[in-house]
Amino acid sequence: MSRGKAGPATPGTGGPAASERALVLAPMGRDAALAGALLQEAGIESLTVGGVPALIAALEQGAGLAVVAEEAFRGADLNALAARLSAQPPWSDFPFVLLTGRGGGPERNPAAAQLWSVLGNVSFLERPFHPTTLVSVARAALRGRRRQYEARARLEEVRQAEDALRQANETLEERVAARTRALREEMAERERVEAQLRQSQKVEAIGQLTGGVAHDFNNLLMAVLGNLALLKKRLPEGDPRIDRLLEGAQQGAQRGAALTHRLLAFARRQDLRPEAVDLAALIEGMGELLRRSLGPRVRLRIEAAQGLPPAMADSNQIELALLNLAVNARDAMPEGGHLTITLDRAAPDAGAASRRYLRLRVMDTGAGMDEATLARAVEPFFSTKPVGQGTGLGLSMVHGVARQLGGDLRLTSRPGSGTMAEILLPAAPRPQPATEGEPARGAAGPIGATPPSRILLVDDDALIARSTADMLEDLGHTVVAADNAPMALALLEGDPRVSLLLTDFAMPGMTGLELALAARRLRPGLPVLLASGFADLAEGTLPADLPRLAKPYCQAQLAESIAKALAADRVGAGGG
Repeated sequence: MSRGKAGPATPGTGGPAASERALVLAPMGRDAALAGALLQEAGIESLTVGGVPALIAALEQGAGLAVVAEEAFRGADLNALAARLSAQPPWSDFPFVLLTGRGGGPERNPAAAQLWSVLGNVSFLERPFHPTTLVSVARAALRGRRRQYEARARLEEVRQAEDALRQANETLEERVAARTRALREEMAERERVEAQLRQSQKVEAIGQLTGGVAHDFNNLLMAVLGNLALLKKRLPEGDPRIDRLLEGAQQGAQRGAALTHRLLAFARRQDLRPEAVDLAALIEGMGELLRRSLGPRVRLRIEAAQGLPPAMADSNQIELALLNLAVNARDAMPEGGHLTITLDRAAPDAGAASRRYLRLRVMDTGAGMDEATLARAVEPFFSTKPVGQGTGLGLSMVHGVARQLGGDLRLTSRPGSGTMAEILLPAAPRPQPATEGEPARGAAGPIGATPPSRILLVDDDALIARSTADMLEDLGHTVVAADNAPMALALLEGDPRVSLLLTDFAMPGMTGLELALAARRLRPGLPVLLASGFADLAEGTLPADLPRLAKPYCQAQLAESIAKALAADRVGAGGG
């Protein structure tokens, strides 16, 4: 049995709610222990069960998801389990994560397809799997289960309202017709909410799966980009055909990296990271993506005023918000039309004249909205699109992002006259000029040429480790490699010549952050670089002296980060 921490406390017990735990059924090998350990590290309580009857009994007591190895169902009598799943109330669709062998997906495995028909809400995960993928799929399933609990609460509220209506209707005949109409409307709303909830669960699952795939693809792109850069250095110059082929390969890999960044931003759920953002450059950079998303029937025009200050915003979330508004506008213009995006300064509101705002406007020539629809446009799950064509979360996400950043979303629309969405964002504070003889805040002085150093490289992915080691050696550094944290600590303890630690973040057993802290206990002040392809590893979650190196990185970015880390160490040593 493995235990973790997740969910709200159950009254009277002080422990996590049984309704949010993960049940693990894997009778062979170490799958059960490994899955339980990974879930515990992710903060999800887990309970290992010994067979199908035990799984059913645990389901009766409450659970958020079940992680089951395919062989646990092979030859077992699943009639009782099928009956238990068929008897679920309308709001419940219990999620399973089925661990299959290589090539064991439903399209190539009839037995897996049969299990799909028995289990219903099941995600297939082929072994061997990356630990991050298991955790991502488990979190997606648990979030979906929480949505189901929310739907249960809403249904209970509706039922209570129905009871109140029936009691009131016993006395006055004239109220019967009015209350009956209200009841029918609430029942229709309940059905619509349930349908929207199922669709949002699908989108949530797709987002989590996308995040796991994009993270793994990010690592592969890093190896491709690094090796291409080294190959370009070693090939003889002057052959235009070779230069053209290398340039094409690098551009393709860089486009793939940009795509994975967008996919990771779509999949993540994290606190906003406001920073000074050049909105004009951001919008211009999204032009090609917006045109592809709008299609050939919609003409796009972008206008940005000159000399605008940067805005305090999270660039990834603003990109998503702008893309959401553009897609909504496209859907409102099925026969085509015009979409205009403008950026300028907003006039200060009364009482807030000291604050500066930028105004990002998205205007379409679509069908528009009436007053009743406009009043509910930013409500979660509200959508005028048919079921299956929208989640009702787009405008609510844009509204939430704008408010969190200290701005606002304003909508203007009339039927037949199109819609205008205005996003107000606060301008970034003006930088304070440095006094004479004082360096700018945050500057560590000129970096200069970085002398050859002895670098401890830690990454559990051999492909990434080899590519990074080649780039480091090409820069003149000596590389000491380790594929796990304990090995790295042992090497560090026995080698006082190591001058910098470069470690991956997502590693089994001990994460890169935990390794960095342990290394600092052995060698106080040791410069550390933390490499990660995760979009949800925000800078604010790291200590100030642990800089992050985002994957995929090129050799120049690697060299610059190492130079800054070593320069900061030299400045700190000189100041001490």
